Amino acid sequence: MIRRLMVAMLTLLVASAPAAAQKRIALTFDDAPRARGPFLTPDERTERIIAGLRKAKVRQAAFFVVPGNLSAPDGAGGGRRIAAYVKAGHVIANHSFSHPALKSMTAEAYLADIDRASAWLMGRKGLRPWFRFPFLDEGGTDKAKRDAVRAGLAARKLSNGYVTVDGSDWSIENLTAEARKTGEPIDMDALRDLYVETHVESAEFSDRLAKQALGRQPVQVMLLHETDLAAYWIADLVAALRSRGWEIVTADAAYRDPIAQAQPDTASAQGNRLEAIAWEKGVPAPRWYERNTLSIAIPLYRQRVLHKTP
Repeated sequence: MIRRLMVAMLTLLVASAPAAAQKRIALTFDDAPRARGPFLTPDERTERIIAGLRKAKVRQAAFFVVPGNLSAPDGAGGGRRIAAYVKAGHVIANHSFSHPALKSMTAEAYLADIDRASAWLMGRKGLRPWFRFPFLDEGGTDKAKRDAVRAGLAARKLSNGYVTVDGSDWSIENLTAEARKTGEPIDMDALRDLYVETHVESAEFSDRLAKQALGRQPVQVMLLHETDLAAYWIADLVAALRSRGWEIVTADAAYRDPIAQAQPDTASAQGNRLEAIAWEKGVPAPRWYERNTLSIAIPLYRQRVLHKTP
């Protein structure tokens, strides 16, 4: 009798305990297949990214493909590299054919560019029905264009491959390429630390913002690019995320989160999904991770990686 009572009390305590916090995040890579970077050939980059994800035991990442990149001088093997990601267990999705900004063209022309990418992607293994807006530009202040493209995507049975975590890794890569070109000495340890730290801090920022805007922790989606920096340090980034309590989940799991169905109505449709939701709900600024502001990020890079004084 006493034993049954003790078991019942323990069960009640467990049931009434608050649920453990859930910090879950999926990794996604834009602009595949990219041209040669500051350090690696495209083939070397793909091999290293696959190896890094395998080492980090990331079961599935998503690669958003720009088929127009195949026309670059070193893009001939791009199809083979995309297939290699899929063979390794990852998935692919549409990132447009030519990576245009929606603000620079009509909705009709923009949708035609998406269709051209879809034609290249059709029938390929690992394909998911997601479209990611280049530059995260969903129409800016032009709501009519925004709504026309939203309707066009729905008609094509494509859902928005949104992001919620962004560290502007493209800028870190570009600054590194410029330094290599001009022969400036690069502190590679400092570059690794900056790359990893920036993305972990961005994830932590988004976790706090989600609690303010939603009162819960959605599955986050990290925006990365298929860069040499990712090839070198994706395993270090995953290890750092896990050390802060993050669980790496699949992109499939991320895009099943309820915020995938959100259609935020804000004054400008550009940026990440969580930022837009926070804006729509009246969450006060900052709604944007500070290192996405280049006037902050560039001096930080120059100071820490190139050891330049401000």
